[in-house]
Amino acid sequence: MSHSPLCAFCDESYWNDGALRCGVCAVPLPVTFRGRRASYRCGDCSTEKPPFDATFALADYRAPLDALAVSLKFRARLMLAGEFARRLARLAQDAWQDPSDCPDVIAPVPLARRRLIERGYNQAWQIARPLARQLRVPADATLLCRVIDTAPQSRLDLDARRLNVGRAFRLTRSVQGLHVGIVDDVMTTGATLEALARTLKAAGARRVTNFVALRTPKN
Repeated sequence: MSHSPLCAFCDESYWNDGALRCGVCAVPLPVTFRGRRASYRCGDCSTEKPPFDATFALADYRAPLDALAVSLKFRARLMLAGEFARRLARLAQDAWQDPSDCPDVIAPVPLARRRLIERGYNQAWQIARPLARQLRVPADATLLCRVIDTAPQSRLDLDARRLNVGRAFRLTRSVQGLHVGIVDDVMTTGATLEALARTLKAAGARRVTNFVALRTPKN
């Protein structure tokens, strides 16, 4: 029996690691896009850059990989987190030009205390911890905390999502001058990651890079 959490069909046919993506928000770009890979930007990020600086995403949020994300988040298939982490580390290391591109610390998107108690684990931390080991940088589960128990983002549109999480987070220690890597399982509109990046940048972080397992194809 294979020890991999993914069957060969998913591994070979669905992981689109080589997809052309915006270097800032990781949304897929048209196949007709031209330019230097380091400067790939979608129209939205070219017009108004978000507060984070870069995003790495393994694949689109679509079948059958969406089922894997759901299994990690709600069914405690924690072995998937290690698989996501391994692939994210490889993706990032292949893209970085210099060792200084690596974050100084890796942190997960925090859960509200109530949800953490109900679920028993934070799926973002389950990815962040092995990712940090792969990248050989510190991981900090409590660098950021959620101070407002917000409504589930899946029920809201983009503007409502931004309002929902705009003041939901705070830092527990200094990030002055640091490059912070933020980890989540799925990136949809990016509102949560934008809120976290604003919090980090306001506290003096010099750079924020997102690491997400799956990315919805459109904002």
